[in-house]
Parts: sequence; C-alpha cells; structure tokens
Amino acid sequence: MTTEPRYPIPAKTTRVEIRVVNSRFIATIGEARSVEEARVFIDAIRGEFADATHNVYAFRVGYGGSVTEGMSDDGEPPGTAGRPALSVLRGADLGDVVLVITRYFGGTKLGTGGLVRAYTQSTQEALADLPRGERVERRSGQITLPYALYEQAKMLITAHGGDISKEDFAGEVTLLVVFPIDACSAFEAALAELSAGKVKIGWE
Repeated sequence: MTTEPRYPIPAKTTRVEIRVVNSRFIATIGEARSVEEARVFIDAIRGEFADATHNVYAFRVGYGGSVTEGMSDDGEPPGTAGRPALSVLRGADLGDVVLVITRYFGGTKLGTGGLVRAYTQSTQEALADLPRGERVERRSGQITLPYALYEQAKMLITAHGGDISKEDFAGEVTLLVVFPIDACSAFEAALAELSAGKVKIGWE
C-alpha cells in the first residue's frame, strides 16, 4: 500500500483510437487499485478484442515510493510496445492506472522505431483524454464522549473532513468515525482542546 495520503487516479475508463500506416491502435485506460484488478481489466479488454493482432498492456498500482508495475509486449518485438507505454505512464503523475493498447495490423510493418512512436503516441493521447480523480487514504476511529460535547464534536468532525459511520447512545455517546489520513493529527488536537484533554480518539 502506498504511504501517500492523497494522489491522482483515473476517474473513469477512457478509450482513444489512432491509425498509423493503416494499423489501428485502440488505447483503453482506467483504474486498478491492485495487481488483481489490473489483471481483470487486461483480461476484459483481451476478451473484447479477441481478434486483435496484439493487446499490449502496462500498469502502475500505487503511487510515490510504493508502486507495483507490469507490462507486456504481447508478441510485438521486445521493448517496442509495453516498455514505451509504461515509460509514458511513469511520467504522468498518476497512481492506480492500467492501460491496454489493442493493435489491428494494417498490412504494413512499422519497424521498431515506428512501433515505439505508435505505442508512445497512443498512451499520450489516452492520458490527454483521461479525466482524473483523487484517491484519499482514510482511517477509522472510535470516540466516546459525554452528551454535553456531542453537538460540538459533530461540528468538529465535519470541519476536519470526517464522516460519522455509526452513533451509539448509551451512558455516553460512542461515535465511529472515518477521516482522511492527513487530517487525523489536526482532529486529535482539536478534540483534546474541546474536551480539555479528557476525550481521545482510538484509531483502528
């Protein structure tokens, strides 16, 4: 798992197509939170384009200092397809991304340089069209507090970007909460200030 609390990801699966000397290159790019999800994505595209000459892929799962990469030339000359596609993905400042470039051979060989350019261009155009979202790593916790602080605590949770997933009203109020990881420390400090240090959150 990445240690980055927030990072850019694909917002939805996107597809573009280019033609190079009668060959069709269809690039499909989307999100994969794990290597398993990347494999499922790749297999789905392979199934959709089962009659294609090649289904080249590249993926990067994770972000920053913790990334798992994979690629395949799928029968193209070594280093002419998966590697240039992965190289472009590396420079895209994007995490949890999987790409499959489907090629229908058009009858004219492109040569190694032509293939590298075609797969590079396909990846660049797919990234240019791709809408981006954001992955926010989150952490769960539990707070038990007196009724007198309940309303103020709820406002504090909202102010720090947290959500209440469950409320239990007994002798005291117990709240199950979820926060963006990079908001946890600030919320802890604010909660301590609100309760004069008497109420603490127990993180899972």
